[in-house]
Amino acid sequence: MRFNGTIKTWNDERGFGFISPSHGGQEIFLHIKAFPNRSARPQVGERVTFEIELNSDGKKRATAVKPLRRSASFRQQVNSARWGTASYLAIPAFMVLYVAVAFLWEVSAWVLGIYIGASVLAFATYGIDKFAAVSDSWRVPEYVLLLIGLLGGWPGAIVAQQVMRHKSSKASFRSAFWRTVFLNVVAFVALASPLGQALLQAQVAP
Repeated sequence: MRFNGTIKTWNDERGFGFISPSHGGQEIFLHIKAFPNRSARPQVGERVTFEIELNSDGKKRATAVKPLRRSASFRQQVNSARWGTASYLAIPAFMVLYVAVAFLWEVSAWVLGIYIGASVLAFATYGIDKFAAVSDSWRVPEYVLLLIGLLGGWPGAIVAQQVMRHKSSKASFRSAFWRTVFLNVVAFVALASPLGQALLQAQVAP
């Protein structure tokens, strides 16, 4: 038997929430795995149809959940997620900038190595934090994620945000993240410039 209801609460990072049944009664536990098709993320206020099963503890949980009618807010979130993929454009844009700077001024090979290494570290750290969020264990502090991005790992962080759908919808974090991207790019250009190289050489000179 299928029932209708509305998603009352939803924690996107941990992947679960609760459905308020249209017929009344207690709220039903909802896990992201209950959706046969998870191409779009659930949203508070979204109306769904679902079946009920009992878990190992004998408690009710929703299964075979399908959207009944996508609300305007739900469509807005889907569109936001699609627009989030535009973040990928920052990576090829930076690659063009990197080549241009390397053509105009000398850029050490280790700089590219730092970006690649930091990006791999960022992707792995986002994965660890995503797993911790789902399993309700110790989380990676946000300042650590931002610091890795500031030090050159932001390309890997962008890929992780979009692939894992992690930290991609929290406005405060994304705002801080893009500030670190801007600062990193400005620092890269400034340090690669003749003035920046002169200052660096002056610092290491005896």
